[in-house]
Amino acid sequence: MKLATWNVNSIRARSPRVIDFLNRTQVDVLGMQEIKCKPEQFPIAEFEAIGYKVIAHGLNQWNGVAFAYKPDLEPEDVEFEFSSQPSFKDVVEARALGATFAGVRIWSLYVPHGRGLEDPHMEYKLEFLDRLAAQSAEQLDMNPDLEMCLMGDFNIAPLDSDVYDVHMFETHISEPERQAFEAFEQIGFSDIVRELVPNQYTYWDYKDLCFPKNNGMRIDFALTSPALTERVVGAGIERDERKGEGPSDHVPVIIELSD
Repeated sequence: MKLATWNVNSIRARSPRVIDFLNRTQVDVLGMQEIKCKPEQFPIAEFEAIGYKVIAHGLNQWNGVAFAYKPDLEPEDVEFEFSSQPSFKDVVEARALGATFAGVRIWSLYVPHGRGLEDPHMEYKLEFLDRLAAQSAEQLDMNPDLEMCLMGDFNIAPLDSDVYDVHMFETHISEPERQAFEAFEQIGFSDIVRELVPNQYTYWDYKDLCFPKNNGMRIDFALTSPALTERVVGAGIERDERKGEGPSDHVPVIIELSD
């Protein structure tokens, strides 16, 4: 079973590339972030044409999360937000989508950016992560054998090596953000992809020739619970998806599970 996560940065602009990726890799479940559309605007027919089904959660032209999955993996217990997910300006944004596929609980997550260390959006970001960690800890306490994957764009570079130049950044690398990320590891989640695919970025800005210069960041993750970590037999970061015509500024992260 293959799982993948990808901030597609507008599914309507990126659908040909996502379709090509699914055809090539045959991942079983793809979590997408920043789809930037409502469910009725999602190009579902293109996915159905290659044998995938879709669940999408979007409120407007911002944010949005989705799953594309093979039909034999019918999702269960679909949730369009996690317990006590915080709001921003009185709106619970489309930043979390959970579903269980073949016994694996998967969340597609688009963590708030933060914008600035003193910006209200940073407080929102930290609260989002804190409440997500609290819910995840509670679920693992109730069921230590729970197979769970928290996948998506975390908008955090946990290590200095996860950015091309740490002096170029204020957000994404601050101590509060890194502590919020570390909380998931303290709960028991593992960044197994890092162990299998070290020293690779997952994001390059469109400006200033960032990709040709390899001025990137590692901010997309697939964190696995202890029980699921035991099943991981492979991982990959699809760097070539940043090349060519009309790419997203992020690339897919893949994990492969044993039966």
